[in-house]
Amino acid sequence: MSASVQNELIQITKTLRDKGVESANTDARLLMAHVLGIEKARLTLHVHDEMTEEQAILVNQLALDRSDRIPMSHILGYREFYGRRFTVTSAVLDPRPETETLIVEALSKPFSQVLDLGTGSGAIAVTLLAERPNATGIATDLSTGALEVAQQNAEKHDVLPRLHFEESNWFSAVGGTFDLIVSNPPYIALVEMPSLAPELSFEPRIALTDEADGLTAYRKIAAGAPEHLNPNGWLMVEIGWQQGPDVAALFNDAGLQNVAVKPDLDGRDRVVVGQLG
Repeated sequence: MSASVQNELIQITKTLRDKGVESANTDARLLMAHVLGIEKARLTLHVHDEMTEEQAILVNQLALDRSDRIPMSHILGYREFYGRRFTVTSAVLDPRPETETLIVEALSKPFSQVLDLGTGSGAIAVTLLAERPNATGIATDLSTGALEVAQQNAEKHDVLPRLHFEESNWFSAVGGTFDLIVSNPPYIALVEMPSLAPELSFEPRIALTDEADGLTAYRKIAAGAPEHLNPNGWLMVEIGWQQGPDVAALFNDAGLQNVAVKPDLDGRDRVVVGQLG
C-alpha cells in the first residue's frame, strides 16, 4: 500500500524525534529529498505525491540509521561545504560549517602555493584551489583511505591537475615552501572523548584526538612551519574553542608574527593565524 510523501515525512520525523535527534525536522527532510532524488528546497512541491513501496521502505530504513546516530553525511554520502558538495565516507572527518572560518581567513590573504596538512576529505585544499584558479597545492594525510576520498573530491571540483597528494606525517614527506599552510588537525583531548556527540563515534578516531592533551599536532605544525613558509607566508589552523591562547603561544614561540585568534560565526575562537616575517 502506497503512502504520501507527507505522511512518510511525518512518520520519519517522529522516529528521529523519539530517539532524541535534535535536528529531526531538517534530517527527515534531507532523507526524504535524497530518496526522491530532488533538492530539499523542492520537497514542498512533492508532499502530496505518492511514494512507491521501495521508496517508503528505504526512507524508513535511513531514518532508523540516523536514529542510531550514523552521521547524515555517511547516510547521504556527501556534505555541503562552502557552496560545494564533497564526498564523505567513514574514512574521513565530516567537513563542518565552522571550518569555513578557516577558508574565509585564508582567502583574505594572497597565495599561489598552499599546503594542507591532514587533508581528510580534501574540503579545505579543494575549496581554496577552486576559489583561486591560479593556485597550486599539496595535500597530505597519514590515511591512504582519506587521500583516496580527497582525490575524488579534487577531481569532482576540477582541481586535480593543480593538487598533489602525499602520504605524510605532518611535514615528514613535504619539501619546498609555501605561501599558505593550513590544517584542521585532531584537537580533541583524550579526556574529552567520552563526552562527545554519539555521531563522532562513526568518524576516524585518528582525525579527532591525539590521545593526549589535544595540542600534539599544533606543536609539530608550529615548529615545522617556519622552514616551509615563504617570506610573509601564513600559517592558519582550526582549533577547539578553548585552545586559542595555547596555540597562539606555540605560534609565538615558533617565531611567527601577527599571531591572532579568529572567531567563528558563533563567536567562539576557531582559527589561529600567524605570519613568517
